[in-house]
Amino acid sequence: MAYHLNPERTAYFEAAGWRAYYEHAWLKMLRLIVALEQEQFHIPFPISLVAAYHVVRASAAWVPKDHDLSVVSAHLKRFYTIALRYSGLTFDPQKAAELEMLYWDTHRQASGKEDKSAFTDALTQLHATIFNLTPEQTRESAELRVRANTIVDTITSHTSTDPESDWRKLEIDLQACYRSIEQQINAPKRSFG
Repeated sequence: MAYHLNPERTAYFEAAGWRAYYEHAWLKMLRLIVALEQEQFHIPFPISLVAAYHVVRASAAWVPKDHDLSVVSAHLKRFYTIALRYSGLTFDPQKAAELEMLYWDTHRQASGKEDKSAFTDALTQLHATIFNLTPEQTRESAELRVRANTIVDTITSHTSTDPESDWRKLEIDLQACYRSIEQQINAPKRSFG
């Protein structure tokens, strides 16, 4: 089974899911994550509901600054195990869960700071792992995702002068992020030798 990706739909569901997360609208987030997982990882219903439950539980467990990493990790590993089964991708669910937590952690640390290099590195590794690409192939997608995260930080810190416009810009950056991944997945494989 070959993996395919629709960048526009994936970005729409992810951006809306981020908004629900930051508004602590957990049921709405669950609905959006179900749709995102059906779109991004091709997880059929009702299994997508189980997978989304684990994402929402991991996200809710992550919110407190003194969160329990073992709880977050367990839910992310369960999610990535389900995603692996249906997506057509090949990755290690435990490694993907660890890199997802690193992404969340570096985002929290980079929020409001100029230097986003560790954040970009974390996302580069996450994308490379999930989509079976090289870090060179996922650097652009990581940079675009960092840009989207930087926009969400201005919204959530109430420094945005036009939050509605910024939510739209964030979605456009996520579309470009997923287009970059799609292009790299579909790029002709180079042979060495």
